[in-house]
Amino acid sequence: MNSKYEVVGRRPRGRLFRRVRKQRVKYITVLPSLITILNGVFGFTAIVLASKAAEPGRPGGEFSYFALAGYMVLVAMFADMLDGRLARMSQSTSSFGGQLDSLCDMISFGIAPAFLMLKLVEHKLELSTVIFGGLLQRFIWLAALAYIACAAIRLARFNVENEDNEMAHMSFVGLPSPGAAGVVVSLVIFQQEEVPGLDLLIYLLPFITLGVAILMVSRVQYPHILNVYLRGKKPFGYLIRFLFLIGLAIGNIQTALVLIFGWFAGGSFVKWLYCKATLKRMRPVFPEPTLTTETALDPAGRD
Repeated sequence: MNSKYEVVGRRPRGRLFRRVRKQRVKYITVLPSLITILNGVFGFTAIVLASKAAEPGRPGGEFSYFALAGYMVLVAMFADMLDGRLARMSQSTSSFGGQLDSLCDMISFGIAPAFLMLKLVEHKLELSTVIFGGLLQRFIWLAALAYIACAAIRLARFNVENEDNEMAHMSFVGLPSPGAAGVVVSLVIFQQEEVPGLDLLIYLLPFITLGVAILMVSRVQYPHILNVYLRGKKPFGYLIRFLFLIGLAIGNIQTALVLIFGWFAGGSFVKWLYCKATLKRMRPVFPEPTLTTETALDPAGRD
């Protein structure tokens, strides 16, 4: 058949099967990427340990699986700090490394702390769940799901707003996900190793988890610890504070973890509230204009 009698609108075969060429990742930095993957591996290990601790009929041993899961999240936090530092020192930061870091952070600082809190509270409050019906159970799940959702939003927002220049990172908008995870796991470790019979902390843990979840998606400014407090010349009082924290960590690591992460998460929030209240109190109040004869006759002020 002649081409002029062909069906109008039929596209050539080449256009139908045209493939969009995407940019492939050809080169990556091996050592920082391996450490980033270790971050996710430690987070997954924390999830496995938390699930083993919650198994019914498991006999108690010399250590708590819940506390060990919390320590795995802390080790993942150390790996998260190390991979970024190595990438900047070797001047090999890339978009691939940033996306891989966020995915592993979601496992270690998003899913693992929420799962650890959920399993610990469910394991300790079986009697309370029976008394209050499913209300307490639903709230625990709500707190865990809210934490996971806020962690995902926090990491996605950081990827969009992040700048490559590290010196521009003097502060974070919202509580960083490692800081939020540190609050949750430090309380779990403290409860398991220092005060195993303190049920009040178990009751408060879902509320604290929900609180740090809200702080992650807030607009509260949090300082970058390394760039603000450790880099460059600082007042002499900074050295005294860090020596005190180091001595406290040597004497009682569980209490030190709670104080450090609690100060980091709550201190900036209290400071933000104080600044808001102070600015609102100091805001000038302009008196309302009085209605005179001239303005009443001519409101626009014309002659």
